[in-house]
Amino acid sequence: MLAFIGTLIVGLVVGLIARAIKPGDDSMGWIMTIVLGIAGSLIAGYVGRALGWYQPGQPAGWIASVIGAIILLVIYGMVRGRRA
Repeated sequence: MLAFIGTLIVGLVVGLIARAIKPGDDSMGWIMTIVLGIAGSLIAGYVGRALGWYQPGQPAGWIASVIGAIILLVIYGMVRGRRA
């Protein structure tokens, strides 16, 4: 249970950092920010393992997690922009 709470906190921090770095209006709530951060970390870890930067079971770094979240934020903005 404590690991799950830690994952949520890390996801929130990574999501907030990504939203602060990327310019533009990203109107989304706390839940979407947490999901964005967690997904960014998962993508960064997967890509890092595929490229040989990380070993299996090794967590992705903060910088890679933020970069992954920014990429997801850009994709989210493009998809949301098409709907509007």
